[in-house]
Amino acid sequence: MEPFCLGKVTDRGRSGKDNRLFLEAVLWIARTGSPWRDLPAHFGKWNTVFKRYRDWVKAGVFETIFASVNEDVDLEYAMIDGTIVKVHRHGQGAKGGLSNSL
Repeated sequence: MEPFCLGKVTDRGRSGKDNRLFLEAVLWIARTGSPWRDLPAHFGKWNTVFKRYRDWVKAGVFETIFASVNEDVDLEYAMIDGTIVKVHRHGQGAKGGLSNSL
């Protein structure tokens, strides 16, 4: 991923201090669904992380990373078939409809 990241020493302009920490912050936001203001302090100032995220989105960095990762996809073990994964006998469907008794 490193060749696609902005802020390398070889890039013009300011360089990012820690791309890994930044990506962990973005993944934390994605995983928790929290607003940027709730970003834990150990990731840095939320506004700085957000501005960097916005710059990366505008530059298409995430699209480039995802495209490069998707080039060599191996779906051999990604398929899930009903013959492999069995449903619990009580988990096949709901009985009846809504109850009208109140």
